[in-house]
Amino acid sequence: MRTLCKSTLIALFFFININVTQAQTIQTKPDQIELMKQFTGTWKCELGKDTFLITENTPFGNGMISRSRIVTKGEILDSVIQLYGYDKKADRFIIAEQIKSSPVIEICSAWFTSESTGEIIVTNPENAPFTFKFEFKTPDIIVQTEIQDDKVVKEVTGIRVK
Repeated sequence: MRTLCKSTLIALFFFININVTQAQTIQTKPDQIELMKQFTGTWKCELGKDTFLITENTPFGNGMISRSRIVTKGEILDSVIQLYGYDKKADRFIIAEQIKSSPVIEICSAWFTSESTGEIIVTNPENAPFTFKFEFKTPDIIVQTEIQDDKVVKEVTGIRVK
């Protein structure tokens, strides 16, 4: 009887350890397409005194179209259009960005690192040192941090207005 109890305890110990070990090593990757839907809607960010970035994000296939304008005192200073497309192989979004006042087309990649945080990296050589980190503080508040040479350059907060 003692041998049976010892064997049962040893087997139970191994069974528990195997399940605990598996639970610690299994990591699910964020569902990039589903998480990107958090960006849909209209957002407003204060860039400076009386200057705002107003962005309207609408779903498009497995991506999104983003139309933004920089406005000060009711006057549009500039506008930006971005097309987000999901790259299944890289498990990221590729972004093509055209700023009305610039001849440069920005190419970036974006992805979520968790359910509420992610990164955007500028991939074209002219502006490659820029990285952006974003975090949804709530479903209607996002903070975006611009980083260059491992230093925070600027932080802006966006508030969903629609």
